[in-house]
Amino acid sequence: MKITDIKGTVTLSNGVSMPYLGLGVFGINEGNELINAVKHALNTGYRHIDTASMYQNEPGVGRGIKESGVPREEVFVTTKVWNTDQGYDQTLRAFERSIDRLGFEYVDLYLIHWPVPGKYKATWKALEELYRQGRVKAIGVSNFLKHQLVELLTVCEIKPMVNQMEFHPYLVQPSLLDFCRKNQIQYEAWSPIIKGKVTNIEVLRLLGEKYGKSSVQVVLRWDLQKGVVTIPKSSNPDRIKSNADLFDFELSEEDMKRIDLLDRYSRIGPDPDNINF
Repeated sequence: MKITDIKGTVTLSNGVSMPYLGLGVFGINEGNELINAVKHALNTGYRHIDTASMYQNEPGVGRGIKESGVPREEVFVTTKVWNTDQGYDQTLRAFERSIDRLGFEYVDLYLIHWPVPGKYKATWKALEELYRQGRVKAIGVSNFLKHQLVELLTVCEIKPMVNQMEFHPYLVQPSLLDFCRKNQIQYEAWSPIIKGKVTNIEVLRLLGEKYGKSSVQVVLRWDLQKGVVTIPKSSNPDRIKSNADLFDFELSEEDMKRIDLLDRYSRIGPDPDNINF
């Protein structure tokens, strides 16, 4: 990944350009707070917004994009099919509902939100169909571990282009990251700052002092230097701007390794092998 500026991109396996920095909107309710967060992010220079049907805020995302004045084709929009909507026909119907709520004719990236046992293969076939129809520019998965990816790769006609995972200094999963790289599946981080807990990690605080940055900025830069797309969530205008202030410094190889060593295989979200929702 070549890191340039806030609008920089990574090229997916199908040639689509995906901005490597985005705004996550999980937990931001419908209403002015959401609309203004999307508008502020886009006016700051972000060109990537990540939502999902389960977040119940697709309408506000669509409205925020429209009200921002940024042309739709310049914004990379991700949404996801929820677990209870999985299955071939159900996924096709769920996609139509998402498109209607967003108010768009297409999305840039459509993901399977979680690997629901017994359903995700059929769900993937629906994503392949949507991709062939041109309704989505790219397709991928979220929260898929290596064995689930291996299983999906045995039946897919089109390989996943993205795997969006919980990823932060306490959960690096290097073998999964390496597997995705080798299979040209772009890794993407959700909860990259551990819900703000990175500010309490001494190593990150010291690195922040060294580079004249916050612990959050150090971690987000670490994401990018590891080749991982990152989508920090915030509705606070100052934090949205601060989260994008990543392009005037570079972590040394030694400091990258110091952050890697914080890994403790510790999740704050569900285990993809044990989902019951």
